[in-house]
Amino acid sequence: MDQAIKAEKLCYRYPSMDDRNEASIFDGLSLEIEQGSFVAILGSNGSGKSTLAKHFNAILLPCGGSVRVYDMDTRDEEKLIPIRRRVGMVFQNPDNQIVANVVEEDVAFAPENLGIASPAIRQRVDQALQDVGMYEYRKHAPHLLSGGQKQRVAIAGVIAMEPRCIVLDEPTAMLDPRGRREVMETIKRLNQEKKITVILITHHMDEAAQADRVVVIHKGKIRSDGTPKDVFSDVELLHRLGLAAPETVELCYALRQEGMDLPLDILSSEQCAQVLFNQLKK
Repeated sequence: MDQAIKAEKLCYRYPSMDDRNEASIFDGLSLEIEQGSFVAILGSNGSGKSTLAKHFNAILLPCGGSVRVYDMDTRDEEKLIPIRRRVGMVFQNPDNQIVANVVEEDVAFAPENLGIASPAIRQRVDQALQDVGMYEYRKHAPHLLSGGQKQRVAIAGVIAMEPRCIVLDEPTAMLDPRGRREVMETIKRLNQEKKITVILITHHMDEAAQADRVVVIHKGKIRSDGTPKDVFSDVELLHRLGLAAPETVELCYALRQEGMDLPLDILSSEQCAQVLFNQLKK
């Protein structure tokens, strides 16, 4: 599988007013993300996960080491536009990303700024809205939509640029459960059907459990990296890092503490219910 993003010995420090109290976030972090994968990045507040996400399309540039996006160095100014065409960003507040008074005009904004021809823009906008299940709302005013619908429009605006990768920085943080579900269904469909690489920054463990791979960051370092089952089964490590496992794993962990012989790699409610039923029958 092709490599989408490679961070190698990444160092980054937020500058201060006096240049003496710079906040160091990363000191030699290395991470590779394959094209077509669905990767969730977890971490407590201040862990560096959002800072890392902003390196993936050159919003931030390394102070040391390198970040390569589809083999383009993010520090190469001539590669800035090609990098941002390949990697789109979606942030947590959809209201901050909506710039037009009509849904289809908002989705067309980015392709227009890339200089795409009008007939191609029309095709891209229609396809993007269909991809996120919002085509029937193309003539609506964005401010009349629900939070989940607004976020899907924001995602459509990104995929209208036809990126190979989408980075979503806590896209469901401001949404209700229905909105979260809508956005997650959209993300998974884009990954599975369009083969778009998805990098999801989240603090919702149930969302991370739907990814192919989970990366846990703590104080600028990668502390765990593997499948959701592998990462979430190490409950004690997560607790030490100030994180929780998905509710099903936490339940099984609590019952294990009381002497029940239960596995810690159960991520779905259905599987958890079945395991508990089988345990109670013994």
